[in-house]
Parts: sequence; C-alpha cells; structure tokens
Amino acid sequence: MSEKTLATASRRSVRLASVAAVATLAGLLSGPGSAADDVDASAVVTYDCDLPSGGVQVPLEVRGTFPATGEVDVPMSPVGVSMTADVVAADLAPLLPEGATEVVSTVTLDVDVVQNDQTAQTQWAQFVAPATPLAGDENGKVRLAHTGEVPSVTVSAAGDVTLIAGGLTLELSTSAVEGEETPADPVTLTCDRSEGDTGILTTVQVPDAGTPETPDPGGETDPGEGGGEDPGDPGEEPPLPPVDTSCPDVVPQGEMDTSDVPPMPPGAPPWMLDLPGQRVCGYAVGLATIRKLNGSVIVNDPAKEPALISALANKRATNRPPTAEGGQYTVFNSIARLDLPDAESTFLAFGFQPVSAKVAFDTGPLTVSTGQLATDLLHVTPFAVASFQQSMRLYDVKVNGVPLDVGPACRTAHPYKVVLRGDFTSGNPYLNVLDGGPLNGTVDLPAFSGCGTGGEDLDALFTASISGPGNTIAMNQANMCVPDADLEVRNCPPRLPALPGSPTPTAD
Repeated sequence: MSEKTLATASRRSVRLASVAAVATLAGLLSGPGSAADDVDASAVVTYDCDLPSGGVQVPLEVRGTFPATGEVDVPMSPVGVSMTADVVAADLAPLLPEGATEVVSTVTLDVDVVQNDQTAQTQWAQFVAPATPLAGDENGKVRLAHTGEVPSVTVSAAGDVTLIAGGLTLELSTSAVEGEETPADPVTLTCDRSEGDTGILTTVQVPDAGTPETPDPGGETDPGEGGGEDPGDPGEEPPLPPVDTSCPDVVPQGEMDTSDVPPMPPGAPPWMLDLPGQRVCGYAVGLATIRKLNGSVIVNDPAKEPALISALANKRATNRPPTAEGGQYTVFNSIARLDLPDAESTFLAFGFQPVSAKVAFDTGPLTVSTGQLATDLLHVTPFAVASFQQSMRLYDVKVNGVPLDVGPACRTAHPYKVVLRGDFTSGNPYLNVLDGGPLNGTVDLPAFSGCGTGGEDLDALFTASISGPGNTIAMNQANMCVPDADLEVRNCPPRLPALPGSPTPTAD
C-alpha cells in the first residue's frame, strides 16, 4: 500500500490509535472486561515464503481474544494474541550456521483494518518465539510459538470491522555456535499470503449508537450561489496539512526502576528482550492535592506553557506465555523524562490564612511499565505503573498578600517517590505508554528544610502545614507523538489532554 493510499485512509472513517508498532514493540494491554464481552478467535493463514532452496508454504495460526462488539471512538484492544508458525526443520537448517541447535524467531504481521469498504493498515510487530530446538517434532516440523502485544484500533463510524492478515516477515537467529565468538547475523524471510487464502482473522461489530448524521454542508444550495472557493472535483479529497513531527532532542537517561511492578507468579522463567526503544513525546497534566491544606496544585498547567514528556517507549520486554507453568506474565518497560515547569498555588493555611507560593519540581527519570498477568486463561489482570523520584522547592511565598522570605533552599528534606497506577475500572484505562490515559497515586511528603532567612527557621511551619501521608496525584497522559513512524500513525503534533476530572477536549 502506497504512502498516498495510507494517508487517504487516515482521513476516512477508520483511524488507528497510536500504532507505533511499525518500528518497535507496540503497547497492548486492554482493560479487564468480562468474558461475555470478548470472543476467542483463531485462524490459520497460509503463506508462501522464499527460501534459498525455493518456495515453501508456511501455515501461521493466529489466536487471540477480541471484543465481541466495539464502539465508535473507543479503542478496541485484542489481548492474548499469539502467532504460531510450523516450519519444516529441513528448510530451516540451511538458513542457520552449521552446528546450530536452536532458533529464535521474530515475526511481524501486516494487518489490514477494513470497514465500510475503506482500509487502513497496522502492524503486529516484534512478536518473539524463544529459543526452539531445531530437531523438530515427529513430523519433522519446528513449531515457532510467537507472543507479543497488539496496538489498539479506534474507528469513528459504525459498521463491521474486519482484521485481515497481510504480509508476513520472519527474522531467524541463533545463539553463537561452538567455535564461533559471536552469533551470526539474523536471516529475514518475506512471505506473501497464499493465493485463495482470505486472511480473515476476525470481525468485530460496531453498531450505530444512534448519533444523527452530520448534514451535507452543501445542502441543496445552487452551486452558483455564495462566494466560496471552487471545491473542485467532489470525488477528490483535499490534501493533508503538513505534519509536525518534532520532538525535543532529549534522550532519557538513567536506570529503569521496576520495583513497583506486580511480581511474576512462581513458575517457568520468562524471556527478556532489551531494545533501543521508540522515540516518542507527549503531554501529561494533572493535579496534586495536599491533604492538610485540602487544596490542589495544577501540575504542568495546560493553560500556560506545559512541558513535553520525552520517552523511549518499550525499551524492555518480559514475557512468559499463557501455556507456561505459572501462567502468563507480560511487561513492557519504557523510560521517560519530564522537566516540569514551576506551578503556582493558593491555599488557606490552618483553615483561615491565605497563603500563595510557587513550587519548583526536580523530577528524576520516569519508568512506565504496562503488562498483564494471569494464573489461567480466564483470569487476566492488566496493570500500568509509572514511578519516579521527585523533590519540591517553595519560593515567592506570600501570607495574606505579604511576602514571606523563605530563602532560596526551602525544599523537601529529601526526595520522595511517586508511584502512579492505572485504574482499570474506568472507561479509559491506561493501556500502554503510546495511548496514554489516567494514572493516580498517593504520596508521603517528607519534612521541609532550609526554609527561612536571617536566622528565622520556618521549617516547622511548612512541615506542619504540608508534610505527611495521603497526598494524592492524578495525572492524565495524552497519546504520544511518534516522529519516526510512518505518516498515518505519527499522531503528531502532540495534543494536550484534559485535566483529570475535566471534559476531554475535542480534536481539531
């Protein structure tokens, strides 16, 4: 499909929600839902693959749990998706170094999203099969069982949505064989769907919600009336506006902190994959509420000059398949940086004294982890966790309008940890770092130190007014801009989300 065709499809009724999987692992992870709302589907698609020895046919079994029905403008996220390819061992052996005893396979599947005779394309990318023996089974076949995560799909019109498997890419590699210092370079196989195979994976019904159709803006007005510009050929769509793909030239640094991720249940060990990460950026705004003051500070105020998050999405993947001992365990870790602008606040200290202050934040690297765990195939628990270390400094303090000199170093005595988690009971859960969503948590604010000048010690005043447990933070992260992705899935320029508790802004 050409870039022009893809761009046209992105203007039509089918639009893809933050599909950054074209270049790296996609974020998956839907909300929990209920068994009645989901349908287990499977399909076997046959592919023709070109090998040095000639063409061979490879059957690909695709399994997953899909929504039984969808809604307009609500993301639909398949879960538990696997892709299993059966390849004859004798066909694999010549592709790998002599002496290789196992193969690691990575698969990428092009998927057409078809609705109302219109099509857009996404990719289910970087599904990985762990090291598999090359010996083959009793039929001489090697079963490559791939697992990974699938991007959500959002449609803006009613009508059945059909997912159709397109091109398939297999990347084969192996660990270093005896006598070799380093593993050989991976071998890539490109496969086309066999002639006569429909490739249909599943169909999701999206019923009409009863929203009135938008009237034809032209109505029955005579074309000669009015002073507007000539609309040209009615069958020709206007060109797309220029796309702003700029993200700050910032590479997040530091180690990822995964200590707050739900632990893996005992069982078989998972496989882990470290990746360079997908460069993305976006906005997150929120409210920090101080329990003792019963008031909130707007964090990264969208009405002023909010800062962008710079992130490397999906730098590490950990996966244990559902069929392994202990059940499924999947985690995608991302690292991000957010240099928050200063905030302004006004509170009633001790319930009666108006106090205003400016707040400066010093925020360390952010770790965002999304995933799911399941002890059996029927009970899947998704999760989303964002954590970081932070310090707070107060300045430009006024009490009842009168300046109070707190000095240049009035701050929390030590950094405090912020842990935010996704709420999967809401209608807009945090599915992955690319799609964003709401995150909430509570913070224990430490005592203050360095407050006051000229021998006046104000530490106790601010500690008594602010410090302590039970302070809440509610953040809302918008979809990420993916500047290095293809045109139709960049989601650029970044858009501002609504503050928590506010109506979601309407897209331009």
